Amino acid sequence: MAFSPDGRLLASGSDDQTVIVWDVRTGERVRTLTGHTHWVWSVAFSPDGRLLASGSWDQTVIVWDVRTGERVRTLTGHTGEVQSVAFSPDGRLLASGSGDQTVILWDVGTGERVRTLKGHMGSVSSVAFSPDGRLLASGSGDKLASGSGDNTVILWDVGTGERVRTLTGHTDDVNSVAFSPDGRLLASGSGDGTVILWGVR
Repeated sequence: MAFSPDGRLLASGSDDQTVIVWDVRTGERVRTLTGHTHWVWSVAFSPDGRLLASGSWDQTVIVWDVRTGERVRTLTGHTGEVQSVAFSPDGRLLASGSGDQTVILWDVGTGERVRTLKGHMGSVSSVAFSPDGRLLASGSGDKLASGSGDNTVILWDVGTGERVRTLTGHTDDVNSVAFSPDGRLLASGSGDGTVILWGVR
């Protein structure tokens, strides 16, 4: 689920292949967005609240116009389920993390792939931009058929696509990552039952 920036709307993605946008004040359904052909795994509003992105088990990301409910574009390129989506603070980029072990950065305006980030040895279950938009954190750990997995967080330089560092310490899947508002701390939540706070610098 995700709140709109103004807090008036809530979006929820479901195994029923839909996204529902709700009015927070009244609890009423504003609209139902249909277009995915499998589970909707993740949703995120753009910083200006005009767009909504949804990532699905069907390996696509759909970008929606929040006001009209129309599909703006469908982003294809992943070869595994899309488990997490996040807009950059300026709204120009969209990151998607996937079961194919990659993160793709997309140009929101054109729908073009900017770059693909490779470095994880398991599914990328969570992505988050730093408040200044310079860093991207990705959490991973879902084990592959081979039994391998990394249970790590990688910090990426958004401008270059280079890996800044790999954060190790969890002993199970990293399911969630989030930056503090000042960008100095990063929190990671894991299937090992812990949350780790990292000093980003």
